[in-house]
Amino acid sequence: MENIREKIVIIEADEASRTSLAAIMEGGGYEVCAFSTPHEGLDTLQHAGADLLLLDIDLCAADMLNIQEILATIRGSGFTAAVRVIVLVCPGANNRALGLDLGADDAVSRPWEAKELLARARVQLRARRATQQLSEQMRVAVEGQQIAHTAFDAVAVTERMASNAESLDKRLKIGFAAIFAAVVAMAGIYFLFARTAQKDLKNTTMTIARLEGGVLHQQSLIADARKLHEQLGDQTSFDPSGKGELQKQAQDLKAKMANAGSDQAATLQKQLEDTNARLRRIEQDGDSAQKLIRDDVQSVVLLHISVAFRNQQNGQRLRYSGLNQQGEPLQDSDGNPMLTIGGNGPEVKVDIFGTGFPVGNSGRIVTNRHVAEPWWNNDELSQMATQGFLAEISSIHAYFPGDPRAFTGEIQEISKDTDLATMRIDIQDLKRPPLSIDSGKGAAVTGEPVVLMGYATGLAGILARTDESTAQQILTQSGGDVSRVLAELAHRDLIHPIITQGHIGDILPDKIVFDAQTTSGGSGGPLFNRQGKVIGVTYAILKGFGGSNFGIPIRFSEPLLAPSTASSQTHSAN
Repeated sequence: MENIREKIVIIEADEASRTSLAAIMEGGGYEVCAFSTPHEGLDTLQHAGADLLLLDIDLCAADMLNIQEILATIRGSGFTAAVRVIVLVCPGANNRALGLDLGADDAVSRPWEAKELLARARVQLRARRATQQLSEQMRVAVEGQQIAHTAFDAVAVTERMASNAESLDKRLKIGFAAIFAAVVAMAGIYFLFARTAQKDLKNTTMTIARLEGGVLHQQSLIADARKLHEQLGDQTSFDPSGKGELQKQAQDLKAKMANAGSDQAATLQKQLEDTNARLRRIEQDGDSAQKLIRDDVQSVVLLHISVAFRNQQNGQRLRYSGLNQQGEPLQDSDGNPMLTIGGNGPEVKVDIFGTGFPVGNSGRIVTNRHVAEPWWNNDELSQMATQGFLAEISSIHAYFPGDPRAFTGEIQEISKDTDLATMRIDIQDLKRPPLSIDSGKGAAVTGEPVVLMGYATGLAGILARTDESTAQQILTQSGGDVSRVLAELAHRDLIHPIITQGHIGDILPDKIVFDAQTTSGGSGGPLFNRQGKVIGVTYAILKGFGGSNFGIPIRFSEPLLAPSTASSQTHSAN
């Protein structure tokens, strides 16, 4: 399953030229060894091996070594695998032709263009991989042929024994025939296994490539933040009640009704009545979000959970082979991230964002189970187990509004019955009031107003509430590292939950249905009633804002908060 970086050896006398060549190849994601003399380069090829050689022909003449002899040495039996060779020659078609005549796979004239030289290197490496694949197929075919020969030899021996032993029992003959059939079946199983193993390896690599997320793609994140900024407006003008959006919705419905047919008019009229009813309730409630829970904002926590992957056979973490100058994973010639099991590269991680809130004075945080265990009910993360990797928590960090620190946390309790969990956060000297909860039957009433707090849309949502130049500056300074981005946001006091307001639509035995807007990242956020007490925990993950959302009644968290509950230390995917 290990994806090894392809290795390039450079033999170039001129130091400046040698440094430039090394930088070009390293920028392409390859492992590079550069030498000033042929002796050093050939010694490395002999003992450490390489996939491609960049060779300066002028250097070989000056060093009194014939280029043809060097190429003959490289192609000789002392090298475990064929090495592709690109020679660097002085300007002129004749020099390129001479390099090819001497046995090189390609020839490039000075001065070379970096992109063209890198492209030529990729072509040679692709050709080498194709050759190796063909050789492997031939090896498998030869082994299969040997198995077949063994089977036929067994048949020949059987026939000779049968001809020389007239009294041989018929059952013995049947036994020899069974042996022959078993040998043929083994040959078929061998070929099937080899083919299946190659297919499984390819599928696993593709899955890991989709899951990689430890390094941010800056431009994509900026684009998401820009889109959210347009939806929400800036932080000061954001309307938690959604009144402006409902007013616009009502205007759109009126415009549609003016041109609607008789079959649509009744449906549109009903939608307009429901929208106007929601507007009247919001106007009656006034500014309850600001009046009731102004102090509670400081206690709503942004949770950052990093998920890593451990190999089930040897227990080592999955890692990137390395990062390029932009802080992104090195890629192979096919554009896939280069991964390895073990090694010293950065760990492959998936970054999960959620919301939590403190209950009690012991640093205990309530959130969702799918935040604390991101692989729970997640088909893609759970699929990793079938491919030999175990998802596990690498780190948990909590960020409180108004404090620049990242507080470490650990999972304490996981509910077996509902989508709830608790964490213990080392809050040090931080003083934040725990939220008041109301688990009584009358805490949630259909039609009553509710206020929701959470970090909906995660990191992009936080960046969306600052200007684009500041967001770009933060991402650039952090090098795309998630923890550094969050540290800078906390330092600038930019981490604050989004507040939305709505009403309870329905109350079911195990859930509260409400229309306050939320989306991914808001999971685990507290749902307040008009008295400012928490009555539920948001758990629905919906794509985009809006819709009917769901919360788990807060009473389901009481078993997790009981003093006798034992804490857990290790959590990973099964």
